[in-house]
Amino acid sequence: MIGRISAFRLCGQAPLNTRIIGGQDAPEGAWPWQVSVQRNGAHFCGGSLINKDWVMTAAHCFASNPATSGLQVFLGRLNLTSSSSSSDVQRGVEEVILHPSYNYTSTNNDIALLRLSSSVSFSSLVRPACLAAEGSTVSEGASTWVAGWGSIQNGVLLPSPQTLQEVEVPVVGNSDCQTAYQGYGFTITNNMMCAGRLGQGGKDACQGDSGGALVSKQGTVWVELGVVSFGVGCGEASYPGVYTRVSQYQPWILSLISTSQPGFIQLTSQTR
Repeated sequence: MIGRISAFRLCGQAPLNTRIIGGQDAPEGAWPWQVSVQRNGAHFCGGSLINKDWVMTAAHCFASNPATSGLQVFLGRLNLTSSSSSSDVQRGVEEVILHPSYNYTSTNNDIALLRLSSSVSFSSLVRPACLAAEGSTVSEGASTWVAGWGSIQNGVLLPSPQTLQEVEVPVVGNSDCQTAYQGYGFTITNNMMCAGRLGQGGKDACQGDSGGALVSKQGTVWVELGVVSFGVGCGEASYPGVYTRVSQYQPWILSLISTSQPGFIQLTSQTR
């Protein structure tokens, strides 16, 4: 019966998440909203389950090919190269919706929604993320976590059995992030946020992690603050990762999802 409970009541709860270790294998069930987005059996982006019918991801994952043919999402999976019949959840995609103001050149509004072919039931291994509500604020230095099956270094693929990786990264203020990216011609807009070890590097999202969730724990609930968007290299000391700021998109998301709406949590402060 757990599948009948609303997304808001269950969102952001990860009952099997008992530890956080940056840059290492994630425990099974640590990130129950984590999605592998695959085309014709090949993983190419991450995503997050936000209710029983929808996945949120990055628009740039589909900019060159928004077709649903061969497109599938996997939930409840820890290793990409092996699946468990008891926990593995697989769905096709009925519709890919890119944000109407997504700009491929500037990467502004880098967010997309995937409507699943059929609803998923929630369990301890498959649960939706809570989302940061409109107007939420995040303090510089706040601790956040990101998970994915992307490369472990620039150009170095995650080795078999391709176990989900997790890493902790602090929030970097937009002004410092803009200074870092100025030489590359990128404008860090209010629709973006940044996280990484500025001046240190070594911990970051990478290719293949795009679309995944940047989350922060608020009491007992995990809240998605950002969607993995872009960066220069991976783990570079001078360039924090850039994420789509989820709180900017509550009206757009709710305009598309009229039933079983995602759970939005208002954040007013973050501490280290």
